[in-house]
Amino acid sequence: MKNILFAALAMICITNFTYAQSSVKKDGDKEDTEKMLLTIFLKHDQSMNLSEIEEVRTKQGFYENFPPEGVSVVNWFVVMGIGQMVVLELPASKLRDVNLAIEKTAWKAFKSEFYPTYDLYPLMEGKLDNKSKVSY
Repeated sequence: MKNILFAALAMICITNFTYAQSSVKKDGDKEDTEKMLLTIFLKHDQSMNLSEIEEVRTKQGFYENFPPEGVSVVNWFVVMGIGQMVVLELPASKLRDVNLAIEKTAWKAFKSEFYPTYDLYPLMEGKLDNKSKVSY
């Protein structure tokens, strides 16, 4: 039940943006520009207080290494009682880099959960009677 709640919360909080599409370089080779969304829950280790969590994160180089190069932050939320929820936009080829950055710099302070997501709103917008959308 918690996983369904987390996924639903992630989908609600994702902002509306357009995905980059594949482009073609001048030499005819495809460039890796297709983007995906990745929602990461950084669940606080509740045996530590905020100062201790921050100390671990700083000592492990979190701020210098996250997000990895080529990955952009779409949103970063505090989810009270859970921890932090980070929504990233990245090429699929960068998924390994994101995973390694979390493993190397956030573990000990957080337990992590990863949810690949996509923006369904452009498809749903035409079907909805109420066209309003919350923008954060």
